[in-house]
Amino acid sequence: MLNSRLTSILINRYIQCMSEYLINGGVPLNGTIKVSGNKNAALPCIAAALLTDETVVLRNIPEIEDVRVMLDVFKALGGEVEAPEPNVFKLSLKDIKSSEIPREQAVKIRASILFAGPLLARSGKVILPPPGGDVIGRRRLDTHFQVLTELGSKVKISDNFTFNAKFLTGADIFLDEASVTATENAIMAAVLAKGKTILTNVASEPHVQDLCKMLVQMGAQIEGIGSNILVITGVKKLSGCDYQIGADFMEVGSFIGLLL
Repeated sequence: MLNSRLTSILINRYIQCMSEYLINGGVPLNGTIKVSGNKNAALPCIAAALLTDETVVLRNIPEIEDVRVMLDVFKALGGEVEAPEPNVFKLSLKDIKSSEIPREQAVKIRASILFAGPLLARSGKVILPPPGGDVIGRRRLDTHFQVLTELGSKVKISDNFTFNAKFLTGADIFLDEASVTATENAIMAAVLAKGKTILTNVASEPHVQDLCKMLVQMGAQIEGIGSNILVITGVKKLSGCDYQIGADFMEVGSFIGLLL
């Protein structure tokens, strides 16, 4: 009994020590820092490079594991990736060699599903293993299926998710959930669809806006950026671009907090 109580006390003290930070304040901060690029903007922008056969240069990209996995998928689909300088990647994919997202990469990150929209728009087919990544509550995929189906894709669900479409056609779509990644997939599919697409109840976070601004630079026609309603007029072709990702606003907020 004594040993059990002693063990419990020691464990509780260990947990307490592990969950505390001891900070000695009163020291004024000064200096200059560089904020990282927004990861949640970098990932869809990498996927969006699939939408053109011209070169896309992305700047201020954080060199983290999720980015490396997305670049590996891009290369597996037939793309070429160069890193001419830190936090800068040069992407080009003239001919799509595969419409299947490698399972090894798909299970590593949730963002692998972001290849569905652009790959479907450009090649008419996507084979996607269920995406992995962090399990934060209930993270359903229904809205992705909804938007791609309403744009003209057929969806088959088995061990993989298979999307097929001879062509995509603009539609008036109300998203049943203001999902960031579903919004991004809808945008990337719609920019090359025939006719006009109206997306309502979309996510409008800074990273969604970053994706839209990049696509506009490539020649896409998108109205309502920053709002919950986007009007997209499809174009036949997108060009390359040289685009700088915005700063990670959460990191900016953290550094601001240090000064308060």
